[in-house]
Amino acid sequence: MTILGAAAEPSCYSRLVNDWICPAYVTDRQQEIVDATVQHVGITVVSVVLGLLIAFPLALLARRLPRLEATILAITTGIYTVPSLALFPLLVPFTGLSATTVVIGLALYALTILVRSLLEGLRSVPDDVRESATGLGYGRGALLMKIELPLALPVVMAGLRVATVSTVALTTVGSLVAYGGLGNLIKDGVLTNFRAELFTASLLCVVLAFVLDALLVLAQRLLTPWTRGVRA
Repeated sequence: MTILGAAAEPSCYSRLVNDWICPAYVTDRQQEIVDATVQHVGITVVSVVLGLLIAFPLALLARRLPRLEATILAITTGIYTVPSLALFPLLVPFTGLSATTVVIGLALYALTILVRSLLEGLRSVPDDVRESATGLGYGRGALLMKIELPLALPVVMAGLRVATVSTVALTTVGSLVAYGGLGNLIKDGVLTNFRAELFTASLLCVVLAFVLDALLVLAQRLLTPWTRGVRA
């Protein structure tokens, strides 16, 4: 019976073999892997979007009030230096052991990149373009939305790509509160020395970062067709 039981067990991730690469593990745990990946993508995307929504008014405030720029940049940079092992537990009393804790923490981490990229993007717009638009009757709001933001988009998108890729990696730390997506599998793989689980989850994190970055590059090309003309 023991021999038959051992033979029936997938050899590549049995306790005796414990291979790093194991197709049988992926097949047998497919739903678990898919669920973890979906959670990882969801937390990453929501965190980056929330970070962008917070960074945008902060960047505008820093631009309109230069006296506050150094303070805003110092605060957003300071948050990034706080270890996630300390930040997430600080949020738990307010948000509980939930995905909200991870999303808020990751959004705060993204600010240091997003605020700077928004500021640099707006500064990259030539002054003569602003003056021409103002002369044509553009108000502050129209100038920002129709002239400045479109021209700042390449710089902003570059920062958004960096923020997104870094958030993919940081999402794994959400396993501290059981909402880490693929990080949950990585944590379990480390604790149990389950090589196939650890390798598969880590590889998927890398693939996910490449895929999201590629999608952002494609979005940038679609939103800024004039840059293709300039390069040509």
